[in-house]
Amino acid sequence: MISKARKVADYKQLTKELPTLRYVDPERVYINLQSDRCQTYTLDVKENDRVQLGQIIGERDGGFFKQPIYATVSGTVEGTTKKTHPSGIEVECVIIRNDYKDEYHSTITDRPENVIENMTKAEMVDVIRQTATVGLGGSGFPSYIKLDTDKKIHTVVINAVECEPYLSSDYRLIKDSPEEIFRGLKYIMQAVDAKKGVIAVKKTKTELIEVLERELTRFENLNIEIAKLADYYPQGWENETFKNALGIKIPPGTLPMEYGVLGFNVSTTSAIYEALKHNLPITKRHLTVNGDAINFPQNIRVRVGTCVKDLIKLSDGYSEDAKDIDFVIGGPMMVTSLDTDDVIVTPTTTSVLVFKSQDFHEEPCVRCGSCVYSCPVEIQPVNIMNAIKRNDKKALENLEVNKCIECGLCAYVCTSKIHLTDYMRKGKKLLG
Repeated sequence: MISKARKVADYKQLTKELPTLRYVDPERVYINLQSDRCQTYTLDVKENDRVQLGQIIGERDGGFFKQPIYATVSGTVEGTTKKTHPSGIEVECVIIRNDYKDEYHSTITDRPENVIENMTKAEMVDVIRQTATVGLGGSGFPSYIKLDTDKKIHTVVINAVECEPYLSSDYRLIKDSPEEIFRGLKYIMQAVDAKKGVIAVKKTKTELIEVLERELTRFENLNIEIAKLADYYPQGWENETFKNALGIKIPPGTLPMEYGVLGFNVSTTSAIYEALKHNLPITKRHLTVNGDAINFPQNIRVRVGTCVKDLIKLSDGYSEDAKDIDFVIGGPMMVTSLDTDDVIVTPTTTSVLVFKSQDFHEEPCVRCGSCVYSCPVEIQPVNIMNAIKRNDKKALENLEVNKCIECGLCAYVCTSKIHLTDYMRKGKKLLG
């Protein structure tokens, strides 16, 4: 176990140290028209149409919200096709052949700082809505809904903890573009009239803390502080971050805004900066390519709609000794693996992890209690699993399965190698 932990740390350290590769020129992009949140859509372009970067080409319908769909390159529409979404479902995508000209749509225009400073909350929220800015830590929740709260917000927290193994794209984003993060935080504080901003980071990331503290001297007129948190998992869970950065304990299932707090991921903060400063939707994103089955782990800034196959090639392909491969899109603790690299990059894609497949034989539970002791929300995973096997909805309600944050710790510590996190997901679905 010690050697395994050291190996994981080495992989993460390697990608933290390497400069981010800028890969923004795929031959084609595949823009998802559907997602796990939005199944219906309208498409406003057809085959052979010319499009510009940042042009609205359609709209997704999420039921309680609608979301514009943007071209992430300039070029020619080649039709539609099916591709695998990072969530594992197959979705309809529009194909755009890149002309490599990056001709921006007329709506992509810079706003001077004095204009932004005089914008009302309604105006700022509308820009975030129109640019389809969403939570880029993986949730994909529309950011304008968060900002449009009628609750009194006293503190905005930027989550820079990034505690998932193998991931370091947020680390590189801060190191490469710290001003964007501070300006994004400034804009968010203005929008919700918050008097305080906090950037939460692990205290072990000393190099990153130096970058943040140096940049902070340029924003001394704002009440912003760097919160240095302990290094453990799941420190990056929003409620855990709030508890340790602010001393505020928010019960699971309760919205942070009820306590006067709003939280945003680092990448989301950068996207909000781009939206308000340049009127730019999310056309690119930073992500980590890593794992023991890839030849060259690295961080890459990619165009949204890039196919994962292209990123594998860009990382010198698969390791020679990698026969059967598991693909993980996102953090390895919280997502399930896929069996194909024909996956598209969406705005919420934080990483592409490629591992040599390992067979785990599930054994009967030995009642060791490791899953209970490790659970950050203090539920009982094995009892929930047994209730699912009995199809006992009443027991699932009493066992509070919906409190599960799907952090993956129960499955990780299980001595019997039971996929407990999958059972927690099934339990939530069973309750509806």
